[in-house]
Amino acid sequence: MPHFPKAHITPIKEQPINLSARMTTSVEQTTAIIIGAGPSGLSTAASLHRLSIPYTLLEREDCIASLFTKKTLHRFHLHLPKRFCQLAHIPFPAKFPTFVPRTDLLKYLDDYAFQFNIKPKFGNLVTSAEYDEDGEVWKVETEVVGGGVGRYEGRFLVVATGENTEAFVPEVDGLGGFKGEVVHSTEYKSGEKYGGKNVLVVGAGNSGMEVAYDLSECGARTSIVVRSPIHVISTWSVTIGLLLLKVLPLHLVDSLLVWSSKLMYGDLTKYGMQRAKEGPFFIKVRDNKYPVIDMGTFKNIKSGKIQVLPAIKSIKDGGDEVVFENGKQYQFDAIIFATGFKTSTHLWLKGNDSFLNKDGTPKTMYPNHWKGENGFYCAGLAQTGIIGAAMDAQKIAQDILNLISK
Repeated sequence: MPHFPKAHITPIKEQPINLSARMTTSVEQTTAIIIGAGPSGLSTAASLHRLSIPYTLLEREDCIASLFTKKTLHRFHLHLPKRFCQLAHIPFPAKFPTFVPRTDLLKYLDDYAFQFNIKPKFGNLVTSAEYDEDGEVWKVETEVVGGGVGRYEGRFLVVATGENTEAFVPEVDGLGGFKGEVVHSTEYKSGEKYGGKNVLVVGAGNSGMEVAYDLSECGARTSIVVRSPIHVISTWSVTIGLLLLKVLPLHLVDSLLVWSSKLMYGDLTKYGMQRAKEGPFFIKVRDNKYPVIDMGTFKNIKSGKIQVLPAIKSIKDGGDEVVFENGKQYQFDAIIFATGFKTSTHLWLKGNDSFLNKDGTPKTMYPNHWKGENGFYCAGLAQTGIIGAAMDAQKIAQDILNLISK
Protein backbone atom coordinates (compact mmCIF):
# COMPACT_ATOMS: atom_id res chain seq x y z
CA MET A 1 0.00 0.00 0.00
CA PRO A 2 1.59 3.31 -1.05
CA HIS A 3 2.10 6.09 1.45
CA PHE A 4 0.78 9.42 0.30
CA PRO A 5 1.88 12.69 1.80
CA LYS A 6 0.20 15.66 0.17
CA ALA A 7 2.68 18.43 0.25
CA HIS A 8 2.71 22.22 0.12
CA ILE A 9 5.88 23.88 1.58
CA THR A 10 8.10 27.25 2.35
CA PRO A 11 11.00 29.03 0.72
CA ILE A 12 14.37 27.43 0.96
CA LYS A 13 17.39 29.61 0.65
CA GLU A 14 17.53 30.18 -3.10
CA GLN A 15 20.87 29.60 -4.72
CA PRO A 16 22.05 32.00 -7.43
CA ILE A 17 22.10 30.85 -11.04
CA ASN A 18 25.57 30.96 -12.53
CA LEU A 19 24.59 31.78 -16.10
CA SER A 20 28.12 32.45 -17.34
CA ALA A 21 29.07 28.83 -16.66
CA ARG A 22 26.22 27.56 -18.81
CA MET A 23 26.28 29.70 -21.92
CA THR A 24 27.98 26.91 -23.81
CA THR A 25 27.19 24.29 -26.40
CA SER A 26 29.91 21.85 -25.28
CA VAL A 27 28.73 18.48 -24.02
CA GLU A 28 29.08 17.67 -20.33
CA GLN A 29 29.55 13.97 -19.73
CA THR A 30 28.68 12.13 -16.53
CA THR A 31 27.50 8.74 -15.32
CA ALA A 32 23.90 9.60 -14.44
CA ILE A 33 21.66 12.52 -15.37
CA ILE A 34 18.87 13.38 -12.92
CA ILE A 35 16.03 15.61 -14.11
CA GLY A 36 14.27 17.48 -11.33
CA ALA A 37 15.57 18.79 -7.97
CA GLY A 38 12.45 18.15 -5.93
CA PRO A 39 12.30 15.52 -3.16
CA SER A 40 12.70 12.67 -5.67
CA GLY A 41 15.74 14.21 -7.33
CA LEU A 42 17.31 15.15 -4.00
CA SER A 43 16.91 11.61 -2.66
CA THR A 44 18.40 10.20 -5.86
CA ALA A 45 21.35 12.63 -5.79
CA ALA A 46 22.03 11.81 -2.13
CA SER A 47 21.89 8.06 -2.80
CA LEU A 48 24.31 8.34 -5.74
CA HIS A 49 26.61 10.58 -3.70
CA ARG A 50 26.82 8.02 -0.89
CA LEU A 51 27.99 5.43 -3.43
CA SER A 52 30.47 7.85 -5.08
CA ILE A 53 28.64 7.70 -8.40
CA PRO A 54 29.07 10.86 -10.54
CA TYR A 55 25.85 12.58 -11.58
CA THR A 56 24.45 15.82 -12.96
CA LEU A 57 21.22 17.19 -11.49
CA LEU A 58 19.21 19.46 -13.81
CA GLU A 59 16.53 21.82 -12.50
CA ARG A 60 14.51 24.35 -14.48
CA GLU A 61 13.85 26.64 -11.50
CA ASP A 62 16.39 28.64 -9.46
CA CYS A 63 15.99 26.66 -6.24
CA ILE A 64 15.51 23.13 -4.96
CA ALA A 65 12.00 21.79 -4.27
CA SER A 66 10.36 24.67 -6.12
CA LEU A 67 6.85 23.34 -5.58
CA PHE A 68 7.32 23.61 -1.84
CA THR A 69 9.47 26.72 -1.96
CA LYS A 70 7.47 28.92 -4.31
CA LYS A 71 4.07 27.39 -4.93
CA THR A 72 2.46 26.68 -1.60
CA LEU A 73 0.57 28.79 0.90
CA HIS A 74 2.39 30.11 3.94
CA ARG A 75 0.12 28.25 6.38
CA PHE A 76 1.10 24.86 4.96
CA HIS A 77 1.87 21.82 7.13
CA LEU A 78 2.55 18.28 5.94
CA HIS A 79 -0.70 16.35 6.13
CA LEU A 80 0.99 13.12 7.21
CA PRO A 81 3.33 12.47 10.14
CA LYS A 82 6.97 13.20 9.40
CA ARG A 83 7.96 9.53 9.45
CA PHE A 84 6.01 9.07 6.19
CA CYS A 85 7.53 12.13 4.49
CA GLN A 86 11.30 11.96 4.94
CA LEU A 87 13.91 11.75 2.21
CA ALA A 88 16.42 8.94 1.82
CA HIS A 89 19.05 8.39 4.54
CA ILE A 90 18.21 11.31 6.86
CA PRO A 91 15.03 11.46 8.98
CA PHE A 92 13.42 14.68 10.16
CA PRO A 93 14.98 16.02 13.37
CA ALA A 94 13.33 14.67 16.50
CA LYS A 95 12.57 18.23 17.67
CA PHE A 96 10.35 18.88 14.62
CA PRO A 97 6.60 18.55 15.30
CA THR A 98 4.80 15.47 14.03
CA PHE A 99 3.08 17.44 11.28
CA VAL A 100 5.97 19.49 9.94
CA PRO A 101 5.24 23.15 9.09
CA ARG A 102 6.50 24.81 5.95
CA THR A 103 9.44 26.64 7.50
CA ASP A 104 10.80 23.51 9.17
CA LEU A 105 10.32 21.45 6.03
CA LEU A 106 12.27 23.93 3.94
CA LYS A 107 15.08 24.00 6.47
CA TYR A 108 15.19 20.20 6.39
CA LEU A 109 15.43 20.22 2.57
CA ASP A 110 18.08 22.95 2.56
CA ASP A 111 20.18 21.13 5.18
CA TYR A 112 19.74 17.88 3.27
CA ALA A 113 21.19 19.40 0.09
CA PHE A 114 24.14 20.78 2.07
CA GLN A 115 24.77 17.46 3.86
CA PHE A 116 25.10 15.56 0.58
CA ASN A 117 26.82 18.37 -1.35
CA ILE A 118 23.95 18.53 -3.83
CA LYS A 119 24.53 21.35 -6.31
CA PRO A 120 21.92 21.29 -9.09
CA LYS A 121 22.44 23.08 -12.37
CA PHE A 122 19.63 25.58 -11.96
CA GLY A 123 17.87 27.35 -14.79
CA ASN A 124 18.05 24.35 -17.12
CA LEU A 125 14.72 23.57 -18.78
CA VAL A 126 14.95 20.15 -20.41
CA THR A 127 13.77 20.25 -24.03
CA SER A 128 14.94 16.81 -25.17
CA ALA A 129 16.09 13.54 -23.63
CA GLU A 130 16.83 10.67 -26.00
CA TYR A 131 18.73 7.39 -25.86
CA ASP A 132 21.52 7.00 -28.41
CA GLU A 133 21.72 3.29 -29.16
CA ASP A 134 25.01 3.59 -31.04
CA GLY A 135 26.79 5.39 -28.23
CA GLU A 136 24.75 3.67 -25.50
CA VAL A 137 24.22 6.97 -23.73
CA TRP A 138 21.35 9.31 -22.92
CA LYS A 139 21.59 12.70 -24.59
CA VAL A 140 19.83 15.56 -22.83
CA GLU A 141 19.43 19.09 -24.15
CA THR A 142 18.24 22.10 -22.17
CA GLU A 143 17.30 25.72 -22.62
CA VAL A 144 19.30 27.80 -20.16
CA VAL A 145 17.63 30.71 -18.40
CA GLY A 146 19.05 33.91 -19.84
CA GLY A 147 19.92 32.29 -23.15
CA GLY A 148 22.03 29.43 -24.35
CA VAL A 149 21.79 25.67 -24.66
CA GLY A 150 22.99 22.95 -22.32
CA ARG A 151 24.01 19.51 -23.60
CA TYR A 152 24.62 16.51 -21.38
CA GLU A 153 25.44 12.85 -21.90
CA GLY A 154 25.21 10.03 -19.40
CA ARG A 155 24.91 6.28 -19.34
CA PHE A 156 21.85 6.52 -17.08
CA LEU A 157 18.82 8.83 -17.01
CA VAL A 158 16.66 9.36 -13.92
CA VAL A 159 13.36 11.19 -14.40
CA ALA A 160 12.58 12.72 -11.01
CA THR A 161 10.18 15.46 -12.03
CA GLY A 162 7.50 14.31 -9.60
CA GLU A 163 3.75 14.02 -10.00
CA ASN A 164 3.14 17.77 -9.83
CA THR A 165 4.78 19.57 -12.74
CA GLU A 166 2.41 21.89 -14.63
CA ALA A 167 -0.52 23.65 -12.95
CA PHE A 168 -3.84 22.56 -14.45
CA VAL A 169 -6.91 24.77 -14.87
CA PRO A 170 -9.96 23.07 -16.44
CA GLU A 171 -12.04 24.63 -19.18
CA VAL A 172 -15.04 26.50 -17.80
CA ASP A 173 -17.63 28.09 -20.06
CA GLY A 174 -17.22 31.86 -19.80
CA LEU A 175 -14.06 31.82 -17.68
CA GLY A 176 -12.23 34.04 -20.16
CA GLY A 177 -14.78 36.79 -19.61
CA PHE A 178 -14.73 36.69 -15.81
CA LYS A 179 -13.86 40.19 -14.64
CA GLY A 180 -12.49 39.19 -11.26
CA GLU A 181 -9.16 37.62 -10.36
CA VAL A 182 -8.42 34.05 -11.53
CA VAL A 183 -5.41 32.19 -10.11
CA HIS A 184 -4.20 28.64 -9.59
CA SER A 185 -3.54 27.52 -6.01
CA THR A 186 0.20 27.45 -6.77
CA GLU A 187 0.04 31.27 -6.93
CA TYR A 188 -1.85 31.58 -3.65
CA LYS A 189 0.20 32.42 -0.56
CA SER A 190 -2.17 33.97 1.96
CA GLY A 191 -5.78 35.09 2.28
CA GLU A 192 -4.87 38.46 3.76
CA LYS A 193 -5.60 40.46 0.62
CA TYR A 194 -8.97 38.74 0.19
CA GLY A 195 -10.47 39.89 3.49
CA GLY A 196 -14.10 40.96 2.98
CA LYS A 197 -14.18 39.64 -0.59
CA ASN A 198 -16.27 36.86 -2.10
CA VAL A 199 -13.87 34.10 -3.11
CA LEU A 200 -14.63 30.77 -4.80
CA VAL A 201 -12.24 27.83 -4.44
CA VAL A 202 -12.59 25.19 -7.16
CA GLY A 203 -11.28 21.78 -6.12
CA ALA A 204 -11.96 19.88 -2.91
CA GLY A 205 -8.70 18.02 -2.45
CA ASN A 206 -6.29 18.82 0.36
CA SER A 207 -4.96 21.92 -1.40
CA GLY A 208 -8.42 23.33 -2.03
CA MET A 209 -9.60 22.63 1.49
CA GLU A 210 -6.53 24.23 2.99
CA VAL A 211 -6.84 27.33 0.78
CA ALA A 212 -10.53 27.61 1.72
CA TYR A 213 -9.64 27.36 5.40
CA ASP A 214 -6.96 30.02 5.10
CA LEU A 215 -9.33 32.36 3.24
CA SER A 216 -12.07 31.95 5.82
CA GLU A 217 -9.64 32.58 8.66
CA CYS A 218 -8.53 35.79 6.93
CA GLY A 219 -12.07 37.16 6.69
CA ALA A 220 -12.95 36.27 3.11
CA ARG A 221 -16.52 35.18 2.34
CA THR A 222 -15.42 31.75 1.18
CA SER A 223 -17.13 29.14 -0.99
CA ILE A 224 -15.70 25.84 -2.23
CA VAL A 225 -16.84 23.61 -5.08
CA VAL A 226 -17.18 19.98 -3.97
CA ARG A 227 -18.17 18.20 -7.13
CA SER A 228 -17.58 14.53 -6.29
CA PRO A 229 -18.01 12.28 -3.24
CA ILE A 230 -15.07 12.54 -0.85
CA HIS A 231 -13.69 11.18 2.41
CA VAL A 232 -12.91 13.53 5.29
CA ILE A 233 -10.60 11.97 7.87
CA SER A 234 -8.66 13.35 10.81
CA THR A 235 -4.88 13.57 11.09
CA TRP A 236 -4.80 11.07 13.93
CA SER A 237 -6.96 8.53 12.09
CA VAL A 238 -4.86 8.62 8.92
CA THR A 239 -1.76 8.14 11.07
CA ILE A 240 -3.24 5.08 12.76
CA GLY A 241 -4.52 3.83 9.41
CA LEU A 242 -1.08 3.93 7.80
CA LEU A 243 0.39 2.01 10.73
CA LEU A 244 -2.40 -0.58 10.68
CA LEU A 245 -1.82 -1.26 6.98
CA LYS A 246 1.35 -3.06 8.00
CA VAL A 247 -0.63 -5.71 9.87
CA LEU A 248 -4.22 -5.58 8.57
CA PRO A 249 -5.76 -5.91 5.10
CA LEU A 250 -6.69 -2.70 3.33
CA HIS A 251 -10.46 -3.23 3.46
CA LEU A 252 -10.41 -3.58 7.26
CA VAL A 253 -8.36 -0.42 7.67
CA ASP A 254 -10.71 1.44 5.33
CA SER A 255 -13.69 0.27 7.37
CA LEU A 256 -12.10 1.63 10.54
CA LEU A 257 -11.35 4.97 8.87
CA VAL A 258 -14.89 5.34 7.57
CA TRP A 259 -16.32 4.46 10.99
CA SER A 260 -14.12 7.04 12.72
CA SER A 261 -15.01 9.64 10.08
CA LYS A 262 -18.73 9.13 10.62
CA LEU A 263 -18.20 9.39 14.35
CA MET A 264 -16.27 12.67 14.07
CA TYR A 265 -17.95 14.41 11.16
CA GLY A 266 -21.41 12.89 11.03
CA ASP A 267 -23.62 13.06 7.95
CA LEU A 268 -21.71 15.01 5.28
CA THR A 269 -24.86 15.61 3.24
CA LYS A 270 -25.93 18.17 5.84
CA TYR A 271 -23.09 20.34 4.59
CA GLY A 272 -23.48 19.81 0.85
CA MET A 273 -21.02 16.92 0.55
CA GLN A 274 -21.31 13.18 -0.01
CA ARG A 275 -19.09 10.49 1.45
CA ALA A 276 -17.48 8.21 -1.16
CA LYS A 277 -18.74 4.61 -1.23
CA GLU A 278 -15.32 2.99 -1.58
CA GLY A 279 -12.79 3.29 1.23
CA PRO A 280 -10.22 6.14 1.33
CA PHE A 281 -7.12 3.98 0.93
CA PHE A 282 -8.78 1.89 -1.79
CA ILE A 283 -9.52 5.06 -3.78
CA LYS A 284 -5.95 6.27 -3.28
CA VAL A 285 -4.55 3.04 -4.68
CA ARG A 286 -7.04 2.80 -7.55
CA ASP A 287 -7.37 6.43 -8.62
CA ASN A 288 -4.53 8.25 -6.85
CA LYS A 289 -7.12 10.49 -5.22
CA TYR A 290 -6.26 11.55 -1.72
CA PRO A 291 -8.79 11.63 1.09
CA VAL A 292 -9.27 15.06 2.66
CA ILE A 293 -7.14 15.12 5.78
CA ASP A 294 -8.88 17.71 7.89
CA MET A 295 -6.63 20.50 9.16
CA GLY A 296 -9.51 22.63 10.47
CA THR A 297 -11.58 23.22 7.34
CA PHE A 298 -14.55 21.10 8.38
CA LYS A 299 -15.08 23.20 11.51
CA ASN A 300 -15.50 26.27 9.31
CA ILE A 301 -17.80 24.42 6.90
CA LYS A 302 -19.95 23.30 9.81
CA SER A 303 -20.14 26.83 11.24
CA GLY A 304 -21.02 28.35 7.88
CA LYS A 305 -17.78 30.29 7.42
CA ILE A 306 -17.21 28.19 4.29
CA GLN A 307 -20.08 27.56 1.89
CA VAL A 308 -20.08 24.29 -0.08
CA LEU A 309 -21.30 24.51 -3.68
CA PRO A 310 -21.80 21.95 -6.48
CA ALA A 311 -19.99 21.90 -9.83
CA ILE A 312 -19.78 25.05 -11.93
CA LYS A 313 -22.06 25.18 -14.96
CA SER A 314 -20.85 28.45 -16.48
CA ILE A 315 -19.74 32.00 -15.86
CA LYS A 316 -21.85 34.82 -17.22
CA ASP A 317 -20.13 36.67 -20.07
CA GLY A 318 -18.23 39.77 -19.05
CA GLY A 319 -19.35 39.56 -15.45
CA ASP A 320 -18.56 38.15 -12.06
CA GLU A 321 -21.51 35.81 -11.59
CA VAL A 322 -20.93 32.07 -11.50
CA VAL A 323 -23.79 29.70 -12.32
CA PHE A 324 -23.79 26.29 -10.60
CA GLU A 325 -25.34 22.98 -11.59
CA ASN A 326 -28.12 23.37 -9.03
CA GLY A 327 -29.25 26.49 -10.90
CA LYS A 328 -28.08 28.96 -8.26
CA GLN A 329 -25.69 31.77 -9.08
CA TYR A 330 -23.40 33.87 -6.93
CA GLN A 331 -21.13 36.86 -7.41
CA PHE A 332 -17.39 36.46 -6.78
CA ASP A 333 -14.41 38.78 -6.68
CA ALA A 334 -11.91 35.98 -7.24
CA ILE A 335 -11.72 32.32 -8.27
CA ILE A 336 -8.88 30.12 -7.06
CA PHE A 337 -8.41 26.84 -8.92
CA ALA A 338 -7.01 24.07 -6.72
CA THR A 339 -7.40 21.61 -9.56
CA GLY A 340 -4.08 19.85 -9.50
CA PHE A 341 -1.39 19.33 -12.08
CA LYS A 342 -0.58 17.64 -15.35
CA THR A 343 2.68 16.15 -16.52
CA SER A 344 4.95 17.67 -19.17
CA THR A 345 7.36 14.76 -19.50
CA HIS A 346 5.85 13.72 -22.83
CA LEU A 347 6.99 17.02 -24.34
CA TRP A 348 10.70 16.25 -24.03
CA LEU A 349 11.23 12.51 -23.35
CA LYS A 350 11.78 10.88 -26.72
CA GLY A 351 10.49 7.34 -26.99
CA ASN A 352 8.17 8.23 -24.12
CA ASP A 353 5.70 5.50 -25.11
CA SER A 354 8.26 2.89 -24.09
CA PHE A 355 8.67 4.19 -20.54
CA LEU A 356 5.72 6.21 -19.25
CA ASN A 357 1.97 6.37 -19.65
CA LYS A 358 0.25 9.50 -20.95
CA ASP A 359 -0.32 10.70 -17.39
CA GLY A 360 3.38 10.43 -16.60
CA THR A 361 3.18 7.28 -14.50
CA PRO A 362 5.54 4.35 -15.22
CA LYS A 363 4.38 1.65 -17.61
CA THR A 364 6.08 -0.99 -15.49
CA MET A 365 3.80 -1.94 -12.60
CA TYR A 366 4.62 -1.31 -8.93
CA PRO A 367 6.91 -2.44 -7.28
CA ASN A 368 9.17 -2.68 -10.36
CA HIS A 369 8.09 0.72 -11.65
CA TRP A 370 11.42 2.46 -10.96
CA LYS A 371 13.44 0.75 -13.71
CA GLY A 372 13.07 0.75 -17.50
CA GLU A 373 15.37 -0.25 -20.33
CA ASN A 374 18.66 1.20 -21.58
CA GLY A 375 19.57 2.77 -18.25
CA PHE A 376 16.26 4.56 -17.80
CA TYR A 377 14.90 5.08 -14.28
CA CYS A 378 12.17 7.10 -12.64
CA ALA A 379 11.88 8.19 -9.02
CA GLY A 380 8.71 9.46 -7.39
CA LEU A 381 6.36 8.79 -10.30
CA ALA A 382 4.53 5.78 -8.85
CA GLN A 383 2.13 7.80 -6.69
CA THR A 384 3.72 6.52 -3.47
CA GLY A 385 4.55 9.90 -1.97
CA ILE A 386 7.82 11.30 -0.65
CA ILE A 387 8.82 8.19 1.25
CA GLY A 388 8.09 6.07 -1.83
CA ALA A 389 10.36 8.35 -3.87
CA ALA A 390 13.09 7.87 -1.27
CA MET A 391 12.79 4.10 -1.67
CA ASP A 392 12.95 4.45 -5.46
CA ALA A 393 16.10 6.55 -5.18
CA GLN A 394 17.96 3.97 -3.10
CA LYS A 395 17.02 1.14 -5.47
CA ILE A 396 18.12 3.20 -8.47
CA ALA A 397 21.50 4.08 -6.96
CA GLN A 398 22.21 0.48 -5.98
CA ASP A 399 21.22 -0.80 -9.41
CA ILE A 400 23.49 1.72 -11.14
CA LEU A 401 26.35 0.71 -8.84
CA ASN A 402 25.80 -2.95 -9.72
CA LEU A 403 25.87 -2.19 -13.44
CA ILE A 404 28.98 -0.01 -13.45
CA SER A 405 30.81 -2.48 -11.18
CA LYS A 406 30.46 -5.36 -13.64
